[in-house]
Amino acid sequence: MTVTNVEPAPSLQPAGWISASRHRPTAILFAALIAALAAAALLSLSAGATGVSLHILPAALFPQTNETGTAAANAALVLFDIRLPRTLLAVFVGGALAVAGAMMQGMFRNPLADPGLIGVSSGAALAAVAVIAFGSGIAAPVTAFLGIHALPVAAFCGGLAVTALLVGLSSDTRQLSTAGLLLAGLAVGALAQAVMGLIAYLSDDRALRDLTLWTLGSFAGASWQKVLGVLPFALVSVLLLPRLVRGLNGLLLGEAEAFYLGIDTRKTKYAIVFVTAALVGSAVAVAGIIGFVGIVVPHIVRLISGPDHATLLPASALLGATITLLADIAARTVVAPAELPVGIVMALIGAPFFLHLILKRQVHV
Repeated sequence: MTVTNVEPAPSLQPAGWISASRHRPTAILFAALIAALAAAALLSLSAGATGVSLHILPAALFPQTNETGTAAANAALVLFDIRLPRTLLAVFVGGALAVAGAMMQGMFRNPLADPGLIGVSSGAALAAVAVIAFGSGIAAPVTAFLGIHALPVAAFCGGLAVTALLVGLSSDTRQLSTAGLLLAGLAVGALAQAVMGLIAYLSDDRALRDLTLWTLGSFAGASWQKVLGVLPFALVSVLLLPRLVRGLNGLLLGEAEAFYLGIDTRKTKYAIVFVTAALVGSAVAVAGIIGFVGIVVPHIVRLISGPDHATLLPASALLGATITLLADIAARTVVAPAELPVGIVMALIGAPFFLHLILKRQVHV
């Protein structure tokens, strides 16, 4: 008799992040990821064109009145008003895009379902570009009402619309293959890019430059205002994600199987769409379009820990934050004092990985 090794099914227990069946390997994985993220964050705070490093932090916290104190005060300004919000935004954006990619791959049961590849990021970017271009004109009442949350809310609505469209196309009555989902995403992304191009064409030179740099993806404009702008989306997502673990694990088995296991697949899908749009929309609003995080990171985590979303989601968040931080450090140090868009750096990392997945037949298009 021939025995075939089958990968164990993910846990369907309704517990929190980590099920009781996870033991020492999971603890080691999270310890390593947290240590890597902490190291990347310290490197991000100490790396830059100004030459300010963390050794001056004690003096920056307790500045004096002499010249040394003045230098320490200037260093404190660089660390706390420039680098710290930039580091926090990079952590949030990387974690958000990685988690969104993991959820979309689980919901669609499609290893190529990435916010950037299937048009969700483009939809969010289109709505954000419209606010940037028309925020002081026809959209002034809306931006005045929403304040610092105007850009994240607009990007959330754009991402929500595209994600809902893709869910409709991949429903039980319209099953999309991997190739079909990619083609649908490419069509949505192309349409969004065309409209963004039209908006840019109608903009003045200053707005055109700002829009071009923004669509390439960058943390150069990081500020505490942007951190506060995305904070509500981050908090809501963190509260909802543990409740989606069981539903995502059930959807991996198929919608019919998940239904028979007592999972309300309709409500689960709606919740996943909402959280995905919130994460992608807020990330795009503060950093522009940064691709491949949502496809590279979940694949790496699955190779290490398996498909259980109780481990996959938080581990993807940690690894995504670390990789994005490292990409941002490279973006602002490789050509210092100039700066590369972080979206270009991530594309240089993610595109070869994506081609590797296809050539090795780990995914089937």
